[in-house]
Amino acid sequence: MSFTIIGLNHQTAPVSIRERLAFPEIILADALTSLKTKTRVSGAMILSTCNRTEIYCCGDTSAVLSWLSNYHQLAIDEITCYLYRYSDFKAIQHAFRVACGLDSMVLGEPQILGQLKKAVQFADQQQVLGQELGLLWQKTFAAAKEIRSKSAVGESSISMAAASVKLAKQFSPNLSALNILMVGAGEMIEGVATYFAAEQPQQLTVLNRTLERACILSQKLGIQADAGLLISLPEILAKYDIVVSSTASPFPVIGKGLVERTLKKRQGKPIFFLDLAVPRDIEAEVDELENVVLYSVDDMLALVQHGKDVRQQAAVAAEQMVAAKVAEFISWQQTRQSVPLICALRDQGEQHRQRILNKAQRRLHKGVAVEEVLDRLSRELTNTLLHAPTATLKKDCAQKPELAAAISQIYHLDQ
Repeated sequence: MSFTIIGLNHQTAPVSIRERLAFPEIILADALTSLKTKTRVSGAMILSTCNRTEIYCCGDTSAVLSWLSNYHQLAIDEITCYLYRYSDFKAIQHAFRVACGLDSMVLGEPQILGQLKKAVQFADQQQVLGQELGLLWQKTFAAAKEIRSKSAVGESSISMAAASVKLAKQFSPNLSALNILMVGAGEMIEGVATYFAAEQPQQLTVLNRTLERACILSQKLGIQADAGLLISLPEILAKYDIVVSSTASPFPVIGKGLVERTLKKRQGKPIFFLDLAVPRDIEAEVDELENVVLYSVDDMLALVQHGKDVRQQAAVAAEQMVAAKVAEFISWQQTRQSVPLICALRDQGEQHRQRILNKAQRRLHKGVAVEEVLDRLSRELTNTLLHAPTATLKKDCAQKPELAAAISQIYHLDQ
């Protein structure tokens, strides 16, 4: 079974490319079904976050690459320079490293593990994960938990949520005097909103496509927060000094025209935008406007590197632990792959035993001496069990000398 990974991340591609190859939640089910049907992989899952898009599957790398190109309607030549491709050992190693946060923008960050678990669960619900890939992630998650607990790779890290507040304070140190708008109500926005709520802003509002999710999040924040529908954004945007957006929309939800109209209403008062979505929620052209500050995920890189030196030292030990866990998984996988052969061999041996035992019992019923029956039973059983390897040696040993070595090892004849 060949494990395959095709992907890109913050190290290999800018956000302008990552957003074109992303799989927003709204298309993920269709993408998984298409991937399995059109490439005939035996199992698949897709991880799509603001920092990476990765396809994990059991199948042919070339077929998966062609599918990715066709699904996003991009030429292969246009995207290959941004992609990495791993198979078998390197694919398993990459999966373990990603789960441990060793391949993240923020070295050792814990959020990726939850994102992976969610992606695996979704693929399983869509009945496309497959047994082999499911077992890989089962072992990977257990290893990641152990490695994180035994190493300091995640210590001294600053989350994207904490970095968001830090960045906003560069725009205006006194957040308590500002009105803050959260666009979206997913996991990323929940983390960010929690940090902003702790600053006790003058007003904090959550907008979402469904009012129920917006209300649930606003009630969690521990302050008086408002909730509303995303369709009200054009009417209320001018009230807010800081806007943080992270939706699953495949298209921008805040365009340059909307911001231009908003700035007129604000009469020159500046506005801070933080776009944490991939694909981007806010058109890049918004950054061209006066009195606008716009940051994307990639712009936050320097901020989230706090404590990186400490984590890099711990990462050396974590990498060694990953290598050991990968070797352990591969050994377990090889042992597991031999189980059907072992079962077949034992079944065949049992069939021979029963057949020869039945013959011996018939001889006893006919009055043949016990000593003679036992002697014939032992000779027939020995000859039967040794017939296949003996015949193989006589027939193929000259052309395939490795057979002689294998049989010698199996029967311990080399001793």
